[in-house]
Amino acid sequence: MSPADRAGHFLGKSATRVGVADDTSTMTDPPTTSPSDLDRRIADWLRSDPDSQTRGELEMLIAEGRRDELAERFSGRLRFGTAGLRAAMGAGPRRMNRLVVRQAAWGLARWVIEQVPGGAHSGVLIGFDARHNSAVFALDSARVLAAEGVLVRLVDRPAPTPVIAHAVAVGPSVAGVVVTASHNPAGDNGYKVYLGDGSQIVTPIDLLIAERIGAAPTSPVLAPLDDPLIVRLNDAPIEAYVADLARLPLAASTSGAPGRRAVVAYTPLHGVGAEVFERACRSVGFPAAAIVAAQAVPDPDFPTVDFPNPEEPGAMDAVVALAAEVGADIAIAHDPDADRLGVAIPLPGGGWRMLSGDEIGWLLADHILTHTDRGNSDRLVLTTLVSSGMLRRIAAAHSATYAETFTGFKWMAAAARDRPETRLVFAYEQALGYLVGFPPLDKDGISAALVLVSLVESLLADDRTLADDLDRLAAHHGRHRTAERSVRLDPEVIAAAVDVMRVDPPAAIVERPVFSTTWFAEAALLRLDLGAAGRVQFRPSGTEPKVKVYVEVVDGEPGAEDLLAEAGAALVRQAAVGQARNRSRTAG
Repeated sequence: MSPADRAGHFLGKSATRVGVADDTSTMTDPPTTSPSDLDRRIADWLRSDPDSQTRGELEMLIAEGRRDELAERFSGRLRFGTAGLRAAMGAGPRRMNRLVVRQAAWGLARWVIEQVPGGAHSGVLIGFDARHNSAVFALDSARVLAAEGVLVRLVDRPAPTPVIAHAVAVGPSVAGVVVTASHNPAGDNGYKVYLGDGSQIVTPIDLLIAERIGAAPTSPVLAPLDDPLIVRLNDAPIEAYVADLARLPLAASTSGAPGRRAVVAYTPLHGVGAEVFERACRSVGFPAAAIVAAQAVPDPDFPTVDFPNPEEPGAMDAVVALAAEVGADIAIAHDPDADRLGVAIPLPGGGWRMLSGDEIGWLLADHILTHTDRGNSDRLVLTTLVSSGMLRRIAAAHSATYAETFTGFKWMAAAARDRPETRLVFAYEQALGYLVGFPPLDKDGISAALVLVSLVESLLADDRTLADDLDRLAAHHGRHRTAERSVRLDPEVIAAAVDVMRVDPPAAIVERPVFSTTWFAEAALLRLDLGAAGRVQFRPSGTEPKVKVYVEVVDGEPGAEDLLAEAGAALVRQAAVGQARNRSRTAG
């Protein structure tokens, strides 16, 4: 049972999920494997594995008699989904390694040849980050694709994911691959696939590619390193990306503006963002940022952070310390492949605070809508169901079209394609992902950072700060406070808890009346509408026995944390009711 199917199982048969499982959850559930079948699979793998390191790892597991771990690694394979592949590196078909990557590349090649007219001639663009094995995985992929007759454009140096996606979007490639695990731990790697417009693949394309990967030969053929179908691009995609930044909706006063310029503190968190961010700042006339020296150079071990994700507590401590030291107006962090953006701002009385993903989204949205043909109703802004509702109010104030989608930029890209009468100028999700009307149709931490610095500079001209701008937005649209947490429940009662909450919701939560409920079946999300006071949302995890609870409060007290605590308690109470009903049915 896949993660998406497992979520549907938790919710009951009525909850059909379409592509909403967590992107990092790429394991299939292991089927039953007999000892003899397991030994055969291991022997086949050892004969085919091209990597002496993973062969040695596997031989060690065999020698130590670790049958349970061997069974886990060889029962099933990584699931190729809407985020491609992502998992820990290691030996076996349920890990990221050279053999798994070669088979994935073979499946992608067959899809391009069979499903995309002229696709082999137009080709596939491949890039990679600075993680362990990323360059090897990228070169193996290029050689497999070329051996199948597909033209390959290989960016043969580490580069941020937004640069590669941009290169795919501006053509002429029909698909792209980025070897990256984004913000995952150092031991992971991944294989992200893009369509020709620079958006992530969606169903049914992921299923079609997965079918072909399942039919891949044990050892796909490799083209020689000097095969003419492998074209090496080196720095060209970075140069094109930086040159294209002139399209960004930057405040007119930023370049060469009189008065004080923005002071920026920056970290790439040991990833590949620093060089491109520095070049991007120069290209639009921003002063150079102060960079955390210990985190400036790519390092696949991420030695100074426990988890290289700007969302994680402590991940931005070094850049905040640097920001305080240099008197910065803003502290910026990118995750290792630079598609996410974290921000901290100084407080009026001293100290710093992290902005939430929603707060960054509000600031960017208002700034972009102010600087993109104000008043034109064909402008489109997008966010996800679990992000803040303030974007709807900001869009209305600017006469822009607003829409919500399932979680993930692949769904926002699909929503933009489904509205050809509009122009997508901004999209965001609360997990620090932002698209600022700049190709491709995916999140981009670098271009979003530039727009945010542009906002800082325009505010400085009026002797104001980002904190002041958040207060201004709150005065116009209400002060929105958001919070979220996970409530762990017995897997057998998750469906009952959500069903009871749908049918018999509480009359009020912390004295806020519940006016209505909305069930988003394909997203497996239940929304309790509190009217102007906010909302509460419940979404069972696709991978773990827990329910994510999201709350939003607009003005007033008690605050979001109080609402979150009561919403979680209400869910637990409904789970008990549902469990009692299940027992009653069983007894009957």
